[in-house]
Amino acid sequence: MSIDKDTAAKVAKLARIRIEDDALPGLAQEFNDILGFIEQLNEVDVEGIEPMTSVTPMRLKRREDVVTEGGMTDRVLSNAPDAREGFFAVPKVVE
Repeated sequence: MSIDKDTAAKVAKLARIRIEDDALPGLAQEFNDILGFIEQLNEVDVEGIEPMTSVTPMRLKRREDVVTEGGMTDRVLSNAPDAREGFFAVPKVVE
Protein backbone atom coordinates (compact mmCIF):
# COMPACT_ATOMS: atom_id res chain seq x y z
CA MET A 1 0.00 0.00 0.00
CA SER A 2 1.30 3.43 -0.88
CA ILE A 3 0.12 6.84 0.25
CA ASP A 4 0.24 9.71 -2.26
CA LYS A 5 -0.02 13.47 -1.65
CA ASP A 6 -3.80 13.51 -2.14
CA THR A 7 -4.35 10.73 0.39
CA ALA A 8 -2.01 12.43 2.87
CA ALA A 9 -3.99 15.67 2.44
CA LYS A 10 -7.27 13.81 3.04
CA VAL A 11 -5.90 12.12 6.19
CA ALA A 12 -4.63 15.48 7.48
CA LYS A 13 -8.04 17.04 6.86
CA LEU A 14 -9.83 14.18 8.64
CA ALA A 15 -7.43 14.55 11.58
CA ARG A 16 -8.02 18.31 11.59
CA ILE A 17 -4.31 18.94 11.01
CA ARG A 18 -3.41 21.99 8.97
CA ILE A 19 -0.55 21.12 6.64
CA GLU A 20 1.00 23.30 3.96
CA ASP A 21 1.04 21.99 0.38
CA ASP A 22 4.83 21.92 0.27
CA ALA A 23 4.91 19.63 3.34
CA LEU A 24 2.52 17.04 1.87
CA PRO A 25 5.21 14.95 0.12
CA GLY A 26 7.11 14.60 3.41
CA LEU A 27 3.93 13.63 5.26
CA ALA A 28 3.09 11.07 2.57
CA GLN A 29 6.60 9.62 2.92
CA GLU A 30 6.22 9.38 6.71
CA PHE A 31 2.91 7.54 6.26
CA ASN A 32 4.60 5.16 3.80
CA ASP A 33 7.45 4.54 6.25
CA ILE A 34 4.94 3.69 8.99
CA LEU A 35 3.00 1.37 6.69
CA GLY A 36 6.24 -0.29 5.62
CA PHE A 37 7.13 -0.97 9.23
CA ILE A 38 3.68 -2.45 9.84
CA GLU A 39 4.17 -4.72 6.82
CA GLN A 40 7.49 -5.85 8.32
CA LEU A 41 5.74 -6.67 11.59
CA ASN A 42 3.11 -8.69 9.71
CA GLU A 43 5.87 -10.90 8.26
CA VAL A 44 6.99 -12.07 11.72
CA ASP A 45 5.86 -15.60 12.59
CA VAL A 46 4.11 -15.41 15.96
CA GLU A 47 2.42 -18.81 15.82
CA GLY A 48 2.36 -20.35 19.29
CA ILE A 49 3.66 -17.21 21.04
CA GLU A 50 1.62 -16.14 24.05
CA PRO A 51 0.64 -12.44 24.21
CA MET A 52 2.60 -10.41 26.77
CA THR A 53 1.80 -7.42 28.90
CA SER A 54 5.43 -6.80 29.78
CA VAL A 55 8.90 -7.97 28.83
CA THR A 56 9.31 -9.42 32.29
CA PRO A 57 6.85 -12.00 33.58
CA MET A 58 4.71 -10.51 36.33
CA ARG A 59 1.30 -10.87 37.85
CA LEU A 60 -0.90 -8.06 39.02
CA LYS A 61 -1.15 -7.72 42.76
CA ARG A 62 -4.49 -8.88 44.02
CA ARG A 63 -6.36 -7.99 47.14
CA GLU A 64 -9.21 -9.72 48.86
CA ASP A 65 -12.65 -8.56 47.88
CA VAL A 66 -14.00 -7.58 51.26
CA VAL A 67 -16.63 -5.15 52.42
CA THR A 68 -15.13 -2.06 54.03
CA GLU A 69 -16.73 0.21 56.54
CA GLY A 70 -17.50 2.94 53.99
CA GLY A 71 -19.14 6.08 55.29
CA MET A 72 -16.20 8.26 54.26
CA THR A 73 -18.17 10.73 52.16
CA ASP A 74 -16.54 13.75 53.76
CA ARG A 75 -13.02 12.36 53.19
CA VAL A 76 -13.79 11.40 49.60
CA LEU A 77 -15.33 14.76 48.74
CA SER A 78 -12.65 16.79 50.53
CA ASN A 79 -10.52 16.90 47.36
CA ALA A 80 -13.39 17.64 45.00
CA PRO A 81 -13.27 21.10 43.42
CA ASP A 82 -17.05 21.36 43.80
CA ALA A 83 -19.22 19.12 45.98
CA ARG A 84 -22.85 19.66 46.88
CA GLU A 85 -25.22 17.69 49.08
CA GLY A 86 -22.79 14.78 49.38
CA PHE A 87 -22.11 14.43 45.65
CA PHE A 88 -19.50 15.57 43.13
CA ALA A 89 -20.80 18.61 41.26
CA VAL A 90 -19.87 18.82 37.59
CA PRO A 91 -20.63 21.49 34.99
CA LYS A 92 -23.58 20.96 32.71
CA VAL A 93 -22.42 19.79 29.27
CA VAL A 94 -25.74 19.42 27.45
CA GLU A 95 -28.08 22.33 26.98
